[in-house]
Amino acid sequence: MASVSINNVGKYYGLVEALKGISVDVKDGEFVILVGPSGCGKSTLLRMIAGLEDISSGEVEIGSRVVNDLPPKARDIAMVFQNYALYPHMTVAQNMAFSLKLAKVPKTEIQTKVNRAAEILGLQSLLERPPGQLSGGQRQRVAMGRAIVRDPEVFLFDEPLSNLDAKLRVQMRSEIKELHQRLRTTTIYVTHDQIEAMTMADKIVVMHDGIIEQIGSPLDLYDRPKNLFVAGFIGSPSMNFINGTLGPDGFRTDDGILMPVKTGDQRASGISATYGIRPEHFKLDAAGLPLEVVVVEPTGSETQVLGRMGEHNVTGVFRERIDAKPGSTINVTPDAASIHLFDINGGRLN
Repeated sequence: MASVSINNVGKYYGLVEALKGISVDVKDGEFVILVGPSGCGKSTLLRMIAGLEDISSGEVEIGSRVVNDLPPKARDIAMVFQNYALYPHMTVAQNMAFSLKLAKVPKTEIQTKVNRAAEILGLQSLLERPPGQLSGGQRQRVAMGRAIVRDPEVFLFDEPLSNLDAKLRVQMRSEIKELHQRLRTTTIYVTHDQIEAMTMADKIVVMHDGIIEQIGSPLDLYDRPKNLFVAGFIGSPSMNFINGTLGPDGFRTDDGILMPVKTGDQRASGISATYGIRPEHFKLDAAGLPLEVVVVEPTGSETQVLGRMGEHNVTGVFRERIDAKPGSTINVTPDAASIHLFDINGGRLN
């Protein structure tokens, strides 16, 4: 195992700057997830760590070695791809052993490592099957087994669950997290799915347009987003944003609705701001603000209500069973202790 240091790394494609001075420290044994929308540069950064993309500027260190000029095979990393990349004419065992065979590892050692990986991943009964006879989840486990047998210093995962159905993604999230807890191998994982990032990571790196917006633990990012982008990206359903003015009596929306704020967040003179409130931080309150119901989405454990509060679209999530119909009105109160305030440039105010 080894730490990974990404120091002021940049990437150019001609005149296009895809990555702009990225710096991240990944501790030995840490599970770090790079997350962001498509085109933010997360997969490019992962491929640069792997040696599949050239580094235009800056340095990548694995352990104590600068690896900028080393080929992938010399970096002691193992990568798991989105499309599994299994050889269809080989059995599961042969797929898992292939890289060791190329490295001329003794047959007995190969057998031991393949059996160990198969036991870890629950693949013992599938070792003689070809990939075509496996489910999507089983194929992804084989791809992970092929990485495990190499006993690398660093695991790299490039959106490994995007081809799986929703139920299988949930199962594989748990399996990958449990695998990391057992092996404690340094892991860097790329996804566009912030639920994957929240549930699996020790540390999340939120990327956008080739820069890092924020680095922190899942709950740090959820509870204290640095700016509007992070606040809107982390959390599902996403945070509600309402524009208005912050003054001595609280927050007044552009259409005149007075919203509560935390003690100390009032401002003597009104300043333009954005009020952020997560859907689960509304509570039903007969004396609260009117919310005109547009759509009701019961999920069983909770009910999501999409509605209009004045001129603003607002989403609320409630544990209670709500008997509301589109066009009706419910009354809600934001939890003042849980609100977020942002300035006109999107930076955090409170």
